[in-house]
Amino acid sequence: MFRLYFLIFIFFVNKPFLSAQKAFKFQEYDSIIELRKLGNDNTKELDVRYKYAKQAVKLSKRTKIDSIILKSNRVLSTVLLYSGDYKKFREMNFENLKLAVKLNDSSEIGLSNQNLGWYYYQSRVQNDSAYFYLSNAIKIYDKLGKVPNQIDILQNLSDILQVEKDYLGSEENAIQGLALLENQPKNESNFKKSWNLLNILAIVSLELKRYDESIEYNQKAQNIADKMDDGFYNKNLSIHNQAFVFRKKGNYTKALELYTSLLKQEKLFEIDPTFYPLILDNIAFTRFEAGEKDYVNMEKMLKRAYKISDSLEDPITKLAVTIDLSKFYKAQNKIDNALQYSEESYQLAKETSSNDILLESMALLAQLKPGEEGKKYFEEHIKLSDSLLNHERGIRNKFARVQFETDQIEQENERIARERFWLLMVSIVLIIAIFFLYVIVTQRAKNKELRFEQDQQKANEEIYNLMLSQQDKVDEARAQEKKRISEELHDGILGRLFGTRLSLDSFNFKEGPEGIKSRSQYINDLKNIEQDIRKISHDLNTDFVSGSGFVDIIDTLISTQTQAYQLKYDFYHSDDINWENVSNKTKIHIYRILQETMQNIYKHAEASLIKISFQLKNDVICLSISDDGKGFVINKSKKGIGLKNIHSRVDEVGGIVSYDSVIDKGTTITIDIPYTIK
Repeated sequence: MFRLYFLIFIFFVNKPFLSAQKAFKFQEYDSIIELRKLGNDNTKELDVRYKYAKQAVKLSKRTKIDSIILKSNRVLSTVLLYSGDYKKFREMNFENLKLAVKLNDSSEIGLSNQNLGWYYYQSRVQNDSAYFYLSNAIKIYDKLGKVPNQIDILQNLSDILQVEKDYLGSEENAIQGLALLENQPKNESNFKKSWNLLNILAIVSLELKRYDESIEYNQKAQNIADKMDDGFYNKNLSIHNQAFVFRKKGNYTKALELYTSLLKQEKLFEIDPTFYPLILDNIAFTRFEAGEKDYVNMEKMLKRAYKISDSLEDPITKLAVTIDLSKFYKAQNKIDNALQYSEESYQLAKETSSNDILLESMALLAQLKPGEEGKKYFEEHIKLSDSLLNHERGIRNKFARVQFETDQIEQENERIARERFWLLMVSIVLIIAIFFLYVIVTQRAKNKELRFEQDQQKANEEIYNLMLSQQDKVDEARAQEKKRISEELHDGILGRLFGTRLSLDSFNFKEGPEGIKSRSQYINDLKNIEQDIRKISHDLNTDFVSGSGFVDIIDTLISTQTQAYQLKYDFYHSDDINWENVSNKTKIHIYRILQETMQNIYKHAEASLIKISFQLKNDVICLSISDDGKGFVINKSKKGIGLKNIHSRVDEVGGIVSYDSVIDKGTTITIDIPYTIK
């Protein structure tokens, strides 16, 4: 039964797949696989790969099989990513996510969420959306045990939270990522991931004014860069960041030492030319902050940094230089120069969305501009500051809400999973219980049937033994009758014959009337002896016990049961039936039918008289059982156990049973049984 349930379950689960599978040719599926391979071939141009991947998706959708469509979509999604078509990349992964959820494919759900998270992450315009999808992905990867994917996402989450100034959240994700990297292979890819996470931790520590920790993380990042095959740029970037921390800490000597060491790395500027004006600016302004008085050389370095960044069209470095020049001139009370660079930094900050420097430039302009104009910048500074603060709080709240909702979804999924598990367990237990109940009920029925057969066998054995006993009595009666006839022939007839013979011998030679009279008397005696012999011969020929054995058994049964039931009876049987030629099986069933019928009459008929007869008509034994009871409605009573047993026994001997019942007048049961010679 359980196997049947399992097969039914498998059939319904796979039915959509089987039906869909019939809708396309295997040749088309081979074409899809080949097109996917061509779409993944890195040796081909991207436009060629896109054509093959697009065709694979088109053929896959004709199959209407979600798993095939999803695999082809993945190939196209990768090509779109490498092609830089991020809009279509996003649309494709939305479609993939729906298919993966429909298929309940955890791995594909995780990948689609990761791709969507990456899309929003790289765009830097919807960090909350990036956080949402990446959070979903990492939870799935955690359950699947995909550590490399978890590390990639932790980097992204940590960077997003650092940008949005959720420093504690950023720090937590970075530390978790580094912990996972401890057990990963020591290769170039994992070294880069370690460096990125350490760099984020250094920035976060700096923002939290934990300068010593920031310096320590920068030093660890440099050590990781030394292990990398291509870590030159990463190492120098960590040195630059470390110098900035020393500068913030007030250790200008160490900061200048590190900045100066970087200025000697010509290879660094070949890799990133924008690095050179940035270092010039940092060296000049660090000297200024350190209190050096060589303003001429400082101004030259700052102006040179400004000119190089402008020629490189690098607005970020140029913004850093302009704000430093503004501060530099303001400190020397060169208001016009300070105003010039403050206004320029104000515009550049707006263009590059650099809110921190925009606030600084507003503060400078508020101080440098006289009267209402300065007040205007001051008010704008306050407004922007409050706006940014609210934005940061809103973002943190949104991230917390996303995390909460994600946790709620996860908890709901776990709850649903638990409910499904328990439903499955209950179903299995119920199926097993039903199975065992079925076995128990079946076994009980079999046991009941076996007990019935045993009781039937026992009853048949009793009847058979009774018949054997009756047969022994019949045989004994036959023996006694033969003995009686033998004695009668020997002592009676033979004696009389012997006496008559002697008398005849004595009168053999007498003549006359007296002799004739005497012989006549003895002739009459011989006639009497002849009659006696004929009688004995007739008795021997008819065999007084012939067929009387079974009839006697039946007669005993009827008289015994009617006496017990306090009923009168009338029993008639035809001598035409030779019961010795009837099979024991038939006689046993007749006996049981009579027994069952008389019992039913006693229980239900409320009768006072029973009439039973056996007749032979056209080689058919006709058994009739009548009573003068209350009768019954035949159609309503045929389902009773007693009548079923009678039907069953009549069927066993190939007979026919019929009922004739009149309410308050009585019932007659007629049974016709073929008279077959055994």
